[in-house]
Amino acid sequence: MKEQTRGYDILVVGGGAAGLFCAGQAAAAGKRVLLLERCDRPGRKLLITGKGRCNLTNNCQPEEFLQSVKTNSRFLMSAVRRFAPQDTMSFFESLGVPLKTERGNRVFPCSDRSVDIVNALTGYVKGQGVTLLRERCTSLLFQDGLPAGVLCESGSRYEAKAIVLATGGKSYPLTGSTGDGYKLAKQAGHTIIPTRPSLVPVVTNEDWCRRMMGLSLKNVTLTLLDRQKKKPVFSELGEMLFTHFGVSGPLVLSASAHMEPERMADYTLSIDLKPALTPEQLDQRLQRDFHQFANKDFSNSLDELLPRKLIPIAVERSGIPAGQKVHQITREQRQGLAALLKDFSFTCKGFRPIEEAIVTAGGVKVGEVNPKTMESKLAPGLYCIGELLDLDAYTGGFNLQIAFSTAFAAASALGQV
Repeated sequence: MKEQTRGYDILVVGGGAAGLFCAGQAAAAGKRVLLLERCDRPGRKLLITGKGRCNLTNNCQPEEFLQSVKTNSRFLMSAVRRFAPQDTMSFFESLGVPLKTERGNRVFPCSDRSVDIVNALTGYVKGQGVTLLRERCTSLLFQDGLPAGVLCESGSRYEAKAIVLATGGKSYPLTGSTGDGYKLAKQAGHTIIPTRPSLVPVVTNEDWCRRMMGLSLKNVTLTLLDRQKKKPVFSELGEMLFTHFGVSGPLVLSASAHMEPERMADYTLSIDLKPALTPEQLDQRLQRDFHQFANKDFSNSLDELLPRKLIPIAVERSGIPAGQKVHQITREQRQGLAALLKDFSFTCKGFRPIEEAIVTAGGVKVGEVNPKTMESKLAPGLYCIGELLDLDAYTGGFNLQIAFSTAFAAASALGQV
């Protein structure tokens, strides 16, 4: 077994957004920092966020931000107020990454390239003198009952005055988020709230979703109806995608945050395919199209109205025979078609596995962590940050901001170690 003790002040386990930022900030405060990352390069999950564009925060005020945090928002009050979304934006722009704010206050690099965020963050860490090693930590080391280091899969041991766990959750395990941090926190006596997927694709009951696999719809409105409560619980304009199992894409991920896994049978998802048109305007549009294609079969009259993959499904669901001539379509049939296009609904069967979720809900119980410093109340000298904690928010840059805010809180406290 190798012994490697180099007098580090701080040991950060995990090279994602939270770990990188915390390591860099602590090193900037003059601390000797060692960052251990199990993957061949840090920031791998950042590369795939925002469909490769990296939605790194949400340009809103702390109070509005906290309203978008699903779980344990009160715990975050101090951290988000001390390091708000605007602080994150200023930080990356100071590193030479121009940013832009899009619909829903979502913030992206102007280049639309997540690699620019990763390169800026890793460059910052290296520039501050952080030592970065590829290692997978398997257990904590204790001295006099307190965390004093880690033992790695390679047999190497590393010691430090303070240890930061920033290993992420269980989503996208190929990026390094395999749940290792939960085991390490448990060794220090922490309670782990059972993990579950959050912001996750949805499996549907309808076979026709599979038949439209690969079809992306833009500028549609998706509404989630809770049939038990008899009311919509989510509705937003944006983009979604049909897959071999059901539906995915930004709108679906947002809707999933409002769904309870044990009540999937109670939910209906409805797409307004033409949200810019009122029912009356859509009926007028159909009349114009039907007049233009009066002698065509119904199935051949929708090319200018709907995507090609959607047409056969819409024809089937309309109840209008595919071979019926357009000039034979009745007013009632036409209005029924318009109603279908404004309420293209389907039912939910379940979530995809946690490995496919954007964020892991559950994790280290926040009641066992100091909200101002992220230091463990059970094991002084141990800090937990980012997705490892039982914190999750809606899509739109909120979850990455949680990573940056909790990392800043820990780094500020570690600067005094």
